[in-house]
Amino acid sequence: MIDKRLFKLPKAKIMLAMLAGLMFLQAFAILGQGIFLAQAIVGSWKRHPFTDITQDVLLFLIFYLLRQGINWFQKWYMNRYANQTTTLLRKQLLNKTYDGGIALVSRIGTGNLVSTFLDGMDEISNYLSLIFPKLIALAIIPWVILIYVFTLNALSGWILLLVFPLLILFMIILGTAAQSKAIKQYAGYVKLQNHFVDALRGLSTLKVLGLARRYGNIVYKNSENYRKKTMGVLRVAILSTFTLDFFTTLSIAMIAMFLGIGLINGNLILYPSLVILILSPEYFLPIRDFGNDFHATLNGKNALGQIFDILSFPTTPQEDQLSRFTWNKGSTLIAKDLSFNYSHVDQNKFTVNKNAKMTGVVKNKKSSAQTSHTVDELQNINLNLTGFQKVGIIGPTGAGKTTLMRILAGFLTPHLKEDNFIVNGQNLTQLNQKNWQNQITYIPQDPYMFAASIKDNLIFYNPDANQEEINTALKATDLNNFIASLKDGLNTKIGENGRGISGGQKQRIALARAFLAKDRRILFFDEPTAHLDIETEYELKEPMKKLMENHLVFFTTHRLHWLNDMDWCLVIENGEIVEQGTPADLAKNGTAFKKLTQPLKEDLL
Repeated sequence: MIDKRLFKLPKAKIMLAMLAGLMFLQAFAILGQGIFLAQAIVGSWKRHPFTDITQDVLLFLIFYLLRQGINWFQKWYMNRYANQTTTLLRKQLLNKTYDGGIALVSRIGTGNLVSTFLDGMDEISNYLSLIFPKLIALAIIPWVILIYVFTLNALSGWILLLVFPLLILFMIILGTAAQSKAIKQYAGYVKLQNHFVDALRGLSTLKVLGLARRYGNIVYKNSENYRKKTMGVLRVAILSTFTLDFFTTLSIAMIAMFLGIGLINGNLILYPSLVILILSPEYFLPIRDFGNDFHATLNGKNALGQIFDILSFPTTPQEDQLSRFTWNKGSTLIAKDLSFNYSHVDQNKFTVNKNAKMTGVVKNKKSSAQTSHTVDELQNINLNLTGFQKVGIIGPTGAGKTTLMRILAGFLTPHLKEDNFIVNGQNLTQLNQKNWQNQITYIPQDPYMFAASIKDNLIFYNPDANQEEINTALKATDLNNFIASLKDGLNTKIGENGRGISGGQKQRIALARAFLAKDRRILFFDEPTAHLDIETEYELKEPMKKLMENHLVFFTTHRLHWLNDMDWCLVIENGEIVEQGTPADLAKNGTAFKKLTQPLKEDLL
């Protein structure tokens, strides 16, 4: 019921020692409160003058205030600890997200990750501020009270002792059921978040394709499913609370009955009986509080468990194995038998192909029909590139084109082998190398724009660019007229991710960035014109062709006309390069190439 990783949090041992001391003090304050309250009541019952019971009343008030003071300090201390811990967890999560990059986000989901950073941290703070005090109180206070009750009346002590394990048993049974339902509820919440974020991102596309209503129905079904699971959790939580209250009330009633019989028969005296009756609810209070707060903090528990899982996500840190270099016409990149999947599937089942060459048409030993892995996984990737080649990457949607691009850019790490890559004769396990990534410019389908000025977005790769270089880049991408039409020119502010400018203007700014990155000689185009209309794409084609000169270029596309500008072409199906060669050779002899491009040709006729 309690995640053991909780006790590995920063300063957890100091916090637990502090709480243990406070709970011992609180236990004795409860005893003093009960003892002196009973003495005052007994004195009043025996009609003693008020002066005789004044001391008992004052001592009761002192212990009562001491107890309240301990509660106040404990809450302040735990809120402070929870805030400090969540701040640290947020920093660790940010660092992990930065280190894990696309691989981590692909596994977790963008909506889930965002909600964890925002709502999840509030839930965790509430969970930490409650769970530790309740846990320590449960471990200390009842037993101090029980020992004292045994000194007063053994029968009452045995009743309390025997009922306690019964309550623990019911709490475990119901708590396990509630936790199982809460996990399913949280999974539904995560699914709803990711669908909602995806819907917002692609709303314009969904509307154009006429799928907005259908996708809205999917979001509605997920939200309805989440509502039902939430109600299921609440039903179990309410049943658990009822069970705890019923058995604690029943046990206190049993004690009161036996004490009453003892008083009537003259076997007991009023003072110890009254002390036992006052302390019995205090004995059960920690377990009732723990049970109630356990259900109230299940979301925080699940969110914290997810953060622990994210922080344990295996990431490969950026390396500096590769010597500093500038890609030129004599540079070489060799990729050997690359394999990758997002779910870390055992790669021993994959067939290795060592026969890839850079001439003619190369076919893999294993056909796409024989593959059994999931979409967006790669296997048996072999490349041998030299100098300023332009490599087109084509394949059906979901074949693994973007995944391959991300591996070659160093954003994803393939299954580690010493010679996954050879760059200029140097063996590397991965391309997440500082000196490699200092050579690349990455232009995706939807290039990211920062909430800053247009100039700040332009000089992203080259902060030291002078005005003459900026003007040259603007002219090359035909942005100069657009900038001239703006009141503030290059200092015009744009919203996050390009709010306020069109998709074509975003792509032009991304191209201008690349023109300004004069020292970066490796270009990645990940379907850069997929979201543009034909007219805008035609306008951008010439500046893009100019940019590709004297660069190693990787270009994924579904649009056939770009292949005419490529030197080499890779055909990917189900995560494998099934054919590779020059576009001319593939057009003559490539079966998969013809199958893929023929429908495109027919659409153009």
